[in-house]
Amino acid sequence: MNKTDAPLSRQRVETRFSLLCLLACLMWPFSVWAESVPKGLIGDWSLDLTTGEPAWLKVEEVEGEPVVHMRVHVQSAGPHKIKEFKNGRLTFDMKIKREVGEEGPQVKTNTVSVGLKRGKLDGVITGDWDQKKYNRITFTGKKFPPMPPAPDLSKVRFGHPKSLFNGKDLTGWVLDNPEKKNGWKAEDGMLVNSTPKTDFGSTGSYGNIQTEELFEDFWLHIEFDVEANRNSGVYLRGMYEAQVVDRDSRMQGLQGVGSIFGRIAPSVNAGREPGEWQTYDLTLVDRHVTVVLNGVTVIDNQPVEGPTGGAIVTDPTMPGPIHLQGDHTSVKYRDIYLAPVIKD
Repeated sequence: MNKTDAPLSRQRVETRFSLLCLLACLMWPFSVWAESVPKGLIGDWSLDLTTGEPAWLKVEEVEGEPVVHMRVHVQSAGPHKIKEFKNGRLTFDMKIKREVGEEGPQVKTNTVSVGLKRGKLDGVITGDWDQKKYNRITFTGKKFPPMPPAPDLSKVRFGHPKSLFNGKDLTGWVLDNPEKKNGWKAEDGMLVNSTPKTDFGSTGSYGNIQTEELFEDFWLHIEFDVEANRNSGVYLRGMYEAQVVDRDSRMQGLQGVGSIFGRIAPSVNAGREPGEWQTYDLTLVDRHVTVVLNGVTVIDNQPVEGPTGGAIVTDPTMPGPIHLQGDHTSVKYRDIYLAPVIKD
């Protein structure tokens, strides 16, 4: 070997290494996963868990990469970081919040594996819970139809408004979970929820209340009185939450008054001061929502892509109740009227 061979060999190795690094960078977006997401898996899913908990899943393919959102009742829907994508199955971790025993709410990280089996959704959730029923949960699902176009509300016909609250008692209303404490009562023409809870935590020992009757699309009028640092929510069909806080709440924008919680922010903050009565006029037609807060249209016929946190119904093709949060803090409601959409 002459004196120039060594440096030339080193230079070639360095050049080849640099080229390989450059090639890897160029190929990175295309080589993270060796396969494409099965077309049958892509879309929004209403899930059927063996525990009976309400859950929702969304699978997309963005720039050749799988993206997954999922929520079991409450907590963030993601997107969740995918740990593995192999043989058409996605594996990822997600947090689930549950009220378990006397210890109160717990949040734990669970592992989810989901794919298709014989053309049907097939999933499993594993975790480390004291209650064995949560350690391994299997699920199937029903895919949503695509989002329909925005309806022409000028052509939508509504039935005669009917009162959902008689002002005297809780006829027509039930706790969503009979095992929870009932803080609800009729008082002086108001539907009043009284609890000692003052934090905004997404669960509590007191119960939510909902109509016994189920509804499809409709216009809903409801008035609420919420004090400072208090929080509730009106769920349309048990699926989409219209936020209930005062205008000065620490929760603003996507989480503020006038919002469809976590989904659509109001165009302006039309809320009133704590302790003042406020008015919602809420229209839900073809998965599009219009929110009029205190006479101001703050959301105008916008699509709602999926159920909000705390939803008890996750299938937009099914009817659901008017569902009011009582597991957060004290709140008052009155003058609750609903006019159903008349379908030809």
